[in-house]
Amino acid sequence: MVRRFWVETLGCPKNHVDSDKLTGTLLADGLLPAETPDDADLVVVNTCAFIEEARQESIDTILGLSERTGERAELVVTGCLAERYGDDLADALPEADAVVGFGVPVTLGATRRTPSFDLLNLPRPAPAAPWAYVKVAEGCDRACGFCAIPSFRGPQRSRTHDSILDEVDALAAGGVREVVLVAQDLAAYGRDQGKGERRIVPLIEAVGERVDRVRLLYLYPSDLTDALVDAICASGVPYFDLSLQHVSRPLLRRMRRWGDGDRFLQRIEAIRDRVPEATFRSNFIVGYPGETEADHDRLLSFVTTAQLDWVGFFPYSREDGTYAADLDGQIEPELVEERLAELRELQDPITAARRDALIGSTIEVLVDQVGVGRSHREAPEIDGVVNLPTSLAVGSLVKVRVTGAAGPDLDADLD
Repeated sequence: MVRRFWVETLGCPKNHVDSDKLTGTLLADGLLPAETPDDADLVVVNTCAFIEEARQESIDTILGLSERTGERAELVVTGCLAERYGDDLADALPEADAVVGFGVPVTLGATRRTPSFDLLNLPRPAPAAPWAYVKVAEGCDRACGFCAIPSFRGPQRSRTHDSILDEVDALAAGGVREVVLVAQDLAAYGRDQGKGERRIVPLIEAVGERVDRVRLLYLYPSDLTDALVDAICASGVPYFDLSLQHVSRPLLRRMRRWGDGDRFLQRIEAIRDRVPEATFRSNFIVGYPGETEADHDRLLSFVTTAQLDWVGFFPYSREDGTYAADLDGQIEPELVEERLAELRELQDPITAARRDALIGSTIEVLVDQVGVGRSHREAPEIDGVVNLPTSLAVGSLVKVRVTGAAGPDLDADLD
């Protein structure tokens, strides 16, 4: 009897790539995908452990799937939560039949731990959409004060140029027209533990020769060189996902990060002068230890001036083992919530206004699914979408006229 599996993925796009690779190994082992978790003999939960909220979501998902599947299916927990807490998590979750490291071979046997192996260069199944994430490196060499990722993902290790292009070629042959490059520190690709040279620019150029669109997610601002800006602008997707985290210089130093609001604004304005249709996304941490009212006011002022297209605001999460965990100046949760609300109330109309400004313009969209597409301004699964006529073929690149906007989403018709 053929075994069936279900993979539940939580967290960031990098986790989705891991799940794709894991799915590829299960298919190669002769298992078939189940239509729902209830139909599976094997249920794998690829977890996130970045912040407390993500960890709680992972635990809730594991327990919920355990209740649904009972004893008839093997429940395997993998991903960041498993890697970070290992045997302690296995002891705390008797509902799981196995707690294993990143992308380990998952078998239908009674085991609690199995050796881990590297997912980066494993094959993946044929794409189901005309776009795909491609992870170019694993781990991170930075020491940001709030981040625990290096403690469980390890130092950065970049894939070879050829292995990435082989994956892109296979995806393109399967109908992918947009490749989204991802990594913990994407612009540092090629330079690991202080050795080697950054090779992100030639990689962008090479991927751009194989697909219509190349999108980059997660760029550290100090690495946004002129050459990298040139490559992004030439890629067909002038979309800049900048990991800013804050704009107050003193607080950024306390975060062990580079930059300040003035430098960020200068770079954004220079790119907009060159490419007026350039799109910007960033994330900011609110309530980092020591954040003063003056720091918060600087961030409010920056948000008003920068007019970023897409912004995420997140409360600081105290992570064991990080530099910030023992810092003084911890902010009361009530004050953090007040600051978050103020920032979101400020940014939401900015995002809406930038979408409204597109009404009447002609844009090129990639049709992701029937009736839904994206221009260069929308990253998949993160930003808004463009609602389209259902007659447009999935996978096609077409020009449409924007006829309306509703919050983050646009409506468009054939030009």
